[in-house]
Amino acid sequence: MLATAESCTGGMVAAALTDIPGSSDVFDRGFVTYSNAAKTEMLGVLPATLAAHGAVSEEVAKEMAEGALARSTATLAVSITGIAGPGGSEHKPEGRVCFGIAARGQPTRTETVEFGAPGRAAVRAASRDHALMLLADALNA
Repeated sequence: MLATAESCTGGMVAAALTDIPGSSDVFDRGFVTYSNAAKTEMLGVLPATLAAHGAVSEEVAKEMAEGALARSTATLAVSITGIAGPGGSEHKPEGRVCFGIAARGQPTRTETVEFGAPGRAAVRAASRDHALMLLADALNA
C-alpha cells in the first residue's frame, strides 16, 4: 500500500497513481499539506523542525514521509516539499525540492534535487516524476 505527502506538487503524485485503473488495490491515501500548519496537523511534522530547517528541507521531508506512513495503512510513503517558483532565495533557490521515502521497518531516506528554474509547471512535473521513480525504485529493491 502506498501513501503520499505532498506540498509543492499539490497532489500531482496521488493523481498520477490514481490515474491507473486498479490503483485502489495499492493506493491508500494522499496528504496535500501546502502550509506549515497542515504539515504539523496532518502529518505530525514538529514545529521545531520547521523552525530550525524550514519547510524546504530533508528534515521536514523525512517527517512528512514518516507521518504519512504512521497515519495510513500504507507500507511505503513518499513526500515532497520544495520551491516550485517563481521566487526562492539565495539559500533556498527556485527548483530546490526535497524528497522522503519511508517504508515500514526500514530507515527513511531523503534527498534533495535541484531542478533549476525552468518554471513552476516544469518543476512540479519533474518533482512528480522523481517521486514516482523513488516509489518504483523502492518497490523493486
